Amino acid sequence: MGWSTAQRFGLTHHRPQLSYKGYTLVVPLSGDSVFLIDLDGRFVHRWLFEGFVPGKSELLENGNLLVMGVDPAIRPDGPPPEVGEPPEALDARIRRLGANASKLLEVTWDGEIVWEYENIAIHHDWKRLPNGHTVIPEWVEIPEDLTKQVKGGTRLPREKLPANLLGDDLVELDAAGNEVRRVETWKLFDPKKDPICPLEGRIEWTHINSVDVNAEGDLLFSCRNNSRVAIVNAAGGMTWKYGAPDTAHQHHATFLDNGNVQIFDNGMHRVRGMSTSKVIEVDPATNEVVWSYQGDPPAQFFSGHISGATRLPNQNTLVCEGTSGRLFEVTRSGEVVWEWWNPVYNTRPNGDTMGWLFRAYRYPPEYPGLAGRDLDPTRLADLNRMYALA
Repeated sequence: MGWSTAQRFGLTHHRPQLSYKGYTLVVPLSGDSVFLIDLDGRFVHRWLFEGFVPGKSELLENGNLLVMGVDPAIRPDGPPPEVGEPPEALDARIRRLGANASKLLEVTWDGEIVWEYENIAIHHDWKRLPNGHTVIPEWVEIPEDLTKQVKGGTRLPREKLPANLLGDDLVELDAAGNEVRRVETWKLFDPKKDPICPLEGRIEWTHINSVDVNAEGDLLFSCRNNSRVAIVNAAGGMTWKYGAPDTAHQHHATFLDNGNVQIFDNGMHRVRGMSTSKVIEVDPATNEVVWSYQGDPPAQFFSGHISGATRLPNQNTLVCEGTSGRLFEVTRSGEVVWEWWNPVYNTRPNGDTMGWLFRAYRYPPEYPGLAGRDLDPTRLADLNRMYALA
C-alpha cells in the first residue's frame, strides 16, 4: 500500500478488549537488531548483533532466540555479469537473491551463541521441531536439461542467464547440524504446468519463502516465483498443490489446528484485477477458501513481497504487511483491533532506506520463553524515546 512520509509510527490503534495479550517479535530488515514489543508498541527487549544481519526469528520455549541471517561481508561486489562475460559462481549468484542467508544462530536472551549452523545456500525460513531438529530451505542448481523445459520467466536484453535454474531442497537437520532428511521439491513440480511467472526473471524456478511441519511430519511450503503452495508427506510424495491463479507470489503458508492452511496472498502480478493482498484460509480437502481478509477498499492492504500472517490462540490473525512495516491484528469478522508501524528504518546494500518487516510473532505473557524475564520498557527508555515510542 502507499503511505504518507509523515505517517505516525508505533502504536496507532488498539482495542484492548478484543486483542490477544502478549509480546510481539519483530525484525526490521537490513538492520542489526531483533526487538520484542509490548501491546503499547514499546520496545521491551533487544538482541543486538555485530557482523550479522538478522532475518526470520522466533523466540523458543527455552527463552533462546533462533535467528536466520547473513554475514554482510559476503555480499557481491558490482552488478551481475552481462552477455559475453564469464558466468557468476553459485555462491555469488545467490547473494543477489531476496532473503539470502548464511547462518542460523540460536542465542540466549543476552545474545550468547549456543548453537550455530552455517550454509551459504540457506534462505528465508526455518522450522524448529519438538525433537530439536530443524527444517530449512536450501538453494540448489537444477539440471540443465530440466532448466530448458521449465516454462515462463523473462530475460532482460543484456542479462546473462546461467545454464542452470535454481530450485529448492528442504533439508532436515538434527540437533548437531547433521542432515537426516532431504526433499528435492523441484522434482515434484511440472516444468510446463508449474511455470515461472512471465514477469519474473529466469534465475529461480521456485523460490521457497516459507516452510511449516505438522505433527504427522508433512511439509508445507510456499514458492514465490511459480506461485505454488504444496504439502509433501513424510514419504516424500506431494499430496496437495495450490496456487496461481488463486494466489499470486504468496508467502507464509502455515498449518492451522483444524487442518486448514493459512496463506498471505501478496497479489503481486495477479492475473486478473489490481494487485492487492489478502490473507486466506484454505481447506486442502476441497481447495475452498473458508475465511479471508482484505482491505476495505481492497487497495488499502498491499505488500508485493515479503510479509506473513499468524493465527493467534483467540482466532485473531496477526498480519505483517511487510513492505510498509505495518503490523495489525484482525478478528474473524475483519475488524482491526491493534496496529503498529515500524519506526526503525535501515539502509539496504543498494543505499535505499526502508522499514520492511519479513515476519512477526506474538507470545502470551505465560509463554515459557518469557518466564522470569524483565519486560519493563523503561529499561530501554532511551531507545523508546529515540523512536517516539515512549
